[in-house]
Amino acid sequence: MAIRQIRFEGDPILRKNSRKVTEVNERIKILLEDMVDTMYENEGVGLAAPQVGVLRRVVVIDIGEGPIKLINPEIVEEEGENIDVEGCLSVPNRAGTVKRPEKVKVKYLDENGQENIIEGTGLLAKAFCHEIDHLNGILFIDKIIEEIESEESHE
Repeated sequence: MAIRQIRFEGDPILRKNSRKVTEVNERIKILLEDMVDTMYENEGVGLAAPQVGVLRRVVVIDIGEGPIKLINPEIVEEEGENIDVEGCLSVPNRAGTVKRPEKVKVKYLDENGQENIIEGTGLLAKAFCHEIDHLNGILFIDKIIEEIESEESHE
């Protein structure tokens, strides 16, 4: 597949709300594959469609257990609290602590258009929250509690 260009902080597309996917068609499947390739190429843990210039509610995540592809993801339940360091491929050379839920349940469509619910704790919960924020025009720097000096962190 193709490596897509990552958009960086300051690009207005990163601050827009993404549109819901109404049909899981070939274009969405290609987008998902390209996003996985782009995430791996840039050594990220997650990537949202707006980060590659596409305003659709599509996210890919891999915390080391293989790629998870989510269409129209929506957090339906959250529990606990976790403050941890985050970074972002769209905000290079910046990292900081962010408060997120320790555990989340996310409702989404898979590549076949089937509705599923996935549960994530720790890093996976953080990645779900971080990437879903992107779909709503929110960057992790909007939620930083404390900035950390130029430590490389990719999400």
